Amino acid sequence: MSELVVVGFENTEEADRVLLRLAKLKKEYLLDLEDAVVVVRDDEGKVHLKQSINLTTAGATSGFLSGGLWGMLVGLLFLNPFAGFVLGGAIGVGAGALSGSLSDYGINDDFIKSLANTIPNNSSALFILVRKAQPEKVMAELAGVTGKVLRTSLSPDQERKLQEALAGSTAAAKT
Repeated sequence: MSELVVVGFENTEEADRVLLRLAKLKKEYLLDLEDAVVVVRDDEGKVHLKQSINLTTAGATSGFLSGGLWGMLVGLLFLNPFAGFVLGGAIGVGAGALSGSLSDYGINDDFIKSLANTIPNNSSALFILVRKAQPEKVMAELAGVTGKVLRTSLSPDQERKLQEALAGSTAAAKT
């Protein structure tokens, strides 16, 4: 089961920096992120979402491949597989991009926007949905990061340890 963690930061760049650190842990197989979203609230109060997975691009890519394949097969029937590939690929890109832009993956966007409206101007928040993690390694990587846990589905003990690590307590990162 995945765990949701939302951490708020006092400036607009910190959430991006923390996400880069978590991406490093993901490459080392110490953290399995299902989804991650960086939310920035600018000085005018406008909320900006930065999705870690661009579903429109992913849909267009898969649509191009599947559409091109089907177009080439149909083109073979009419003795022009190249034209079928180009036409099928073009139709596949459009259909894939449309389906990608209409789908939602991971953390619900409405939930993100409702919680993002509660963070102060000129601040950011990081929403992460974690499948599996090595807590000791993640806490060690987050040492020195200052943030506040806004919402989580972690157990109370896990949440306390995370909050202590984000508050700068090095003792919590070692336990």
